[in-house]
Amino acid sequence: MSQVLSRSPKHCAKQGLSINKSYKKLFFAFSAFFTTVLAFIFLIWLILHPAKPQFSLREADIYQLNLSGSHLLNSSIQLTLLSKNPNKKVGIYYDELQAYAAYKGQQITVDTSLPPFYQGHEESNLLTASLEGTGLPVAPSFGYEVGRDQTAGRIVLNLKVNGKLRWKVGTWVSGRYRFNVNCVSVMVFGPTAPTSPLSSIQGTQCSTAV
Repeated sequence: MSQVLSRSPKHCAKQGLSINKSYKKLFFAFSAFFTTVLAFIFLIWLILHPAKPQFSLREADIYQLNLSGSHLLNSSIQLTLLSKNPNKKVGIYYDELQAYAAYKGQQITVDTSLPPFYQGHEESNLLTASLEGTGLPVAPSFGYEVGRDQTAGRIVLNLKVNGKLRWKVGTWVSGRYRFNVNCVSVMVFGPTAPTSPLSSIQGTQCSTAV
């Protein structure tokens, strides 16, 4: 005579409760491990505390800066920057770099892409870019402002670089952080100055915001 095995509802409930407890233990163990890893990374970050990169203007030459019509600008500027990573234990990846020139708050060249690169500990790199613009619309007062600067004997440009960077500590690489570089270039610009190119008077330390 065959036997029929049956389980009471109370027994099934106990078994289900046991499975739920196992899943909860696994979840809490994983959460604790993940939290420990994050805390360790954050601790390393606090200890190392990477300093923002340093940029300085090495050379800026204006080859063209003239109006076509009443308010369309043609421009050509050669730019050389020195980039330095001041950190002893943190590397820097630079991504999505864009450079351009501005005059009295107006952009006077189109955005020019610079190649991405990695910068090791306390390493320096020279960055060069040809900034150009053809038929760029500018304010009606642009010609007057340039003429006034020529009378004063100098012209001031802002040379800017925008992009994203990632910090590298050992094998760990951070997420992307946006950064902005602003370099002020002062050039002799008067009746006795050479017509082309106009060159920066001296190297300038740039401001960097991360």
